Amino acid sequence: MPTFREQSSKNSTVKKLILTLVIGLYCLSINAQQGFEAGGWIGVSNYFGDLNTSFNISQPGLALGLIGRYNFNNRVCMKLSANYGTLRGDDAESDNSFEQIRNLSFRSRVFDGTLQFEFNFLPYNHGSKDEFFTPYLFAGFSVLHFNPKAQINDEWVELRTLGTEGQFRGEEYYSITGAMTYGIGFKVDLSYEWSINIELGARNLFSDYIDDVSGLYPDKDDLESLRGPLAVQLSDRSPEVIGEPIGEVGRQRGNGRTNDKYTMLGIGLVYYFGDIRCPAYSR
Repeated sequence: MPTFREQSSKNSTVKKLILTLVIGLYCLSINAQQGFEAGGWIGVSNYFGDLNTSFNISQPGLALGLIGRYNFNNRVCMKLSANYGTLRGDDAESDNSFEQIRNLSFRSRVFDGTLQFEFNFLPYNHGSKDEFFTPYLFAGFSVLHFNPKAQINDEWVELRTLGTEGQFRGEEYYSITGAMTYGIGFKVDLSYEWSINIELGARNLFSDYIDDVSGLYPDKDDLESLRGPLAVQLSDRSPEVIGEPIGEVGRQRGNGRTNDKYTMLGIGLVYYFGDIRCPAYSR
């Protein structure tokens, strides 16, 4: 019959074995690669929508941002980013004759916050001689602010407040919207702490008004009485090309069946703060 001390010692040994097994399984599950990363990136942004239906990328804008990433393991991570981009579109750059005559254009600064989850195609471990790079896919959600403007008489004018498609005061489209985010990237270590990230991401917006164009031409008399002559001029700029307006009431001005999009392509420098090691315990 074991004594109390022997029984207590045996129970302690069993507890240590169980604890060792649990810690070992935990370490295997995380692949010894958890931790935070932070950094910044710079690149270009491109707009695609009613004022760029041919996916022309000849008018890129400056884009940049800050990122923070948490690695769950060497395959899956989560990234939060704050991004800025300049978007522009111009019917004068189009090959479509109707769009050239329509003659609309815009510029907008975009600020977005993005949460995305990333999947590494290859095992990626900071500081490893073999697993120091990987391509990856990502998907997530963005919230963004935009404010389209058009240039007239050497001055940039805010379009949203003019209700160029006949919106009543207080019923203008929202300047804040959401977007589905997705894309591809590539990570490669420079050292244990530092890495280079190259990423191409697209935002499919929940709005079709990032360019101020979506629906139909309004009644010009109503628009002038509501918003003034400048709103009429910026609603239909075809007279600047052909000398007479094409904006008849109810005629299509934009394609409201598809929402706008933009992309951001950038290269970033990221610092890794270190992984979470397996915890030690005393015997």
